[in-house]
Amino acid sequence: MTEHSLHSSYREKLIEHLLIGELLKASWKSKEFSLEISKPEVDNSGYDIIAEANGVIRHIQLKATFVGSATTAQKTHISLAKKPSGCVVLVYFNNETLDLGPYYFFGASPGQPLPSLENFKTAKHTKGNATGLKLERPNIRTLNKGNFVKLQTITELYRQLFGSA
Repeated sequence: MTEHSLHSSYREKLIEHLLIGELLKASWKSKEFSLEISKPEVDNSGYDIIAEANGVIRHIQLKATFVGSATTAQKTHISLAKKPSGCVVLVYFNNETLDLGPYYFFGASPGQPLPSLENFKTAKHTKGNATGLKLERPNIRTLNKGNFVKLQTITELYRQLFGSA
C-alpha cells in the first residue's frame, strides 16, 4: 500500500485546501478579490464546498486523482442538482510534487443549474452484501471522464466557475 491509500482522507483534505488556495490566488491576481468559501457542516447533499464570486454561488463536489491514474468514472449525488449552479470539479495532481492540474468540470454556465443526472448510470456499492451482491445506490450517479470539460489552468477553471478572472 502507498501513502496515497493509507492516508487518503489526509490527501483529500490537502488537495481541497490546495485547490481553494489556487482559486483564491486567481481571484487576487484578477483584482476581483471577491471569492468567498464556505463548508457544509454535514456532507449529505453531494457537495464539499460552497464558493461565491461575481454574484455566482457554486455548490462544488470535489474529486481528486493523480496524474496517470486509471480512474475514468466519478460518483455524484443527485441532490447536487438541487443546488444553485451545482457542479463537479475533478482535480488531477502530481502524486510526487502535489502540483494541481489539469482540471475537469461537469456543470453548466455560471448561474445555471447542474445538467440533469437522470440518464446517467446508477452507481453500485463497491462491496457486496452478505450474498456478494453489489446493490444499487439509488441517489448516486456515475459520470464518466468524457462527460467533463477539460481545463488546463486554474484561471480557466475560475472562469468556468464564476465567469471571469
